[in-house]
Amino acid sequence: MKHSFLTKGKILLFLTLIFIAGCAANTTQQSSATSSPKKRKQLELIKQIEQKEHKEHLLAKAKASAQQYDYQKAITLLKKSSILKDEDIQNAIDTYEKQKKNLVTWPDNSKIPHLFFHSLIVDPSKAFDGDDMDQGYQDYMVTIDEFKNILNQLYEKGFVLVSIQDIAKLNKNGKMVYQNIKLPSNKKPLVLSQDDVSYYEYMKNDGFAKNLTLDANGNLTNTYINRKGKVVQGAYDLVPILDHFVDKHPDFSYKGARGIISLTGYNGVLGYRTSESEYGPNSDKPNPNIKKDRQQAKKVADAMKQEGWEFASHTWGHLNAEKVSLDLLKKDTSKWKQEVEPIVGPTETIIFAFGSDIGDWRQYSNNKYHYLKSQGFDYYANVDASKITWSQLGLNYFRQSRINVDGLRMRGALTGENEVLEHFFNVKLVFDSSRPNAKTLIH
Repeated sequence: MKHSFLTKGKILLFLTLIFIAGCAANTTQQSSATSSPKKRKQLELIKQIEQKEHKEHLLAKAKASAQQYDYQKAITLLKKSSILKDEDIQNAIDTYEKQKKNLVTWPDNSKIPHLFFHSLIVDPSKAFDGDDMDQGYQDYMVTIDEFKNILNQLYEKGFVLVSIQDIAKLNKNGKMVYQNIKLPSNKKPLVLSQDDVSYYEYMKNDGFAKNLTLDANGNLTNTYINRKGKVVQGAYDLVPILDHFVDKHPDFSYKGARGIISLTGYNGVLGYRTSESEYGPNSDKPNPNIKKDRQQAKKVADAMKQEGWEFASHTWGHLNAEKVSLDLLKKDTSKWKQEVEPIVGPTETIIFAFGSDIGDWRQYSNNKYHYLKSQGFDYYANVDASKITWSQLGLNYFRQSRINVDGLRMRGALTGENEVLEHFFNVKLVFDSSRPNAKTLIH
């Protein structure tokens, strides 16, 4: 999140400059012999304040990195300082050196789980209203209250968000190799993602946010139309809610990691109707504001990347990559690169829609894989909630299964059909009482 630069030190400096200006005005008639020492004293005071402000800024930046386990970054920043010999700077370096030594390398990168969500329900009474979308929302979405409770429990259990690229990367020879993830011994890595962050037109008036946008201070927020029809801004979906949580608990993020935002393109992205090819099932004409929507969507995407968010292709048309032909997959990928990539930038990750995949448990070797690899995709994700973790380190790719956190999976946990979520949080304590049949399932 962006913060005001009007710190106490700068306020003090500003007031000092006003004081000096006043002194200068009062000494214009004094002799140079009298004013020169006074001016030198005033300049020395300004220098001291500037040095103090510089030191506080350095220490704050270093602390922010250290809180997210990037001790080396904090140490390097402080050692490059022009005031390296300062006692406070030295004490901070010593502290971070000791904390760095206490980190433990995560023992098995193949055992890192990945949870994913869809858009969060803001108003359950509008989502669960008995219409033809009701059951889909019950099955595939979670409410804001559920998500917030899940976050708290994940944090209490010691999970820390990591990027999928923290797990494995291509080396200089093009071989995918595991990376060292170093955390305190009581912490464990977790990847998080959110699918279909397009705020599709079919979700209108059903109790969801309208889009992701930026507030007056440049912070990520949502637009939402409340029950009175008033347009408001706030944390009404996963991205700003998680940003606020990490602001409060910086140690929930490893080196600034957030999550992966998985996007289609056929009805636009991030709540903006950016597609020339189709305009959604409820549109009868092209978007006349498409240029403006694309510009705003790009501003939002750029801000998200600065905050540590990553983007993935979810295929342009939400295709089942397993079932479609290679030719259709190529056409779809071309559309994604034409319409979505200019907004969010290139991505190396593809998250398959419908939880499908382009191969079984064996190493990828088919034509679909070779095509997707040629298009720059090095990371692949499917859905498998039968186990806590499953991943595959290919010769030049990394594949990871994801666990769906939604109404279906939570109901399964409550009825004893599938207890995989219990590894991450207590479903009974999370399950929203506003859900249909909640009392029956919880008790």
